[in-house]
Amino acid sequence: MTCMFRSFLLAFSMYSKIPVPQFAWKEEDMQYMLCFFPWIGAVIGGILFLWNELCGRFAVGGLCRALIGAAVPLAITGGFHVDGFMDTMDAFCSYSPRERKLEILKDSHIGAFSVIMLALYGLIYLGAFSEIKDGGLFGSVCGGFFLSRCLSGIAVVSFPGAKKEGMLCQSAENARKTAVRRMLYLQGALCIGFMVWQSVWAGLLTVAAFISFYRYFYRTKKELGGITGDTAGYFVVVCEICMMAVAAVADVMVRVSTFR
Repeated sequence: MTCMFRSFLLAFSMYSKIPVPQFAWKEEDMQYMLCFFPWIGAVIGGILFLWNELCGRFAVGGLCRALIGAAVPLAITGGFHVDGFMDTMDAFCSYSPRERKLEILKDSHIGAFSVIMLALYGLIYLGAFSEIKDGGLFGSVCGGFFLSRCLSGIAVVSFPGAKKEGMLCQSAENARKTAVRRMLYLQGALCIGFMVWQSVWAGLLTVAAFISFYRYFYRTKKELGGITGDTAGYFVVVCEICMMAVAAVADVMVRVSTFR
């Protein structure tokens, strides 16, 4: 196996539940792993796109459409990013000193704040998903799963780390940062082009993604001193829900203006 192919398999093995050939990997196999991280988002977006097409063809009810749509990312990732989201929300909502927040991130137990924020996330996701009727705009949303992971990968090789240990630190140390950053920039640009091709409203989704990216950098640096593996998952979840919510608002606005 070439280094690139091993990095591809390692990315899918670590960040998804998609079955891939297993092998004894070495640290050098992680050099380009983050380049393939966004392609898990491509799988999620592709399956959601097909699901939406099936719903339209067979007149599947709105509730079923939204619930299965919410289940797809969880099934493919195994809730990997949601776990980081919950840990991070426990830390952020504790309003404790930085050292205590980092301790909370290490704690495998969940707190009340993480459950509350997860419930809020689920309600917003389901509500937004159910309101996106336009096929082109939905295609842009599907592309957003790829874009969120491009930005997350860029953060790993660009933002300061809060800890000197852990999977994120290991991924950053073993990555060929310049090459990985360039590849993620290129993939992100192509993804944005695809999203805009699907719908002109994708520009708003892109703005939402970059605002969440800046907010991610600012808040983690201020409150934690940098990013961690948990905050990386937190960002993916927040970035995707922001794009989903903006897409829903845009779709409703278009329908209201058309009706008038």
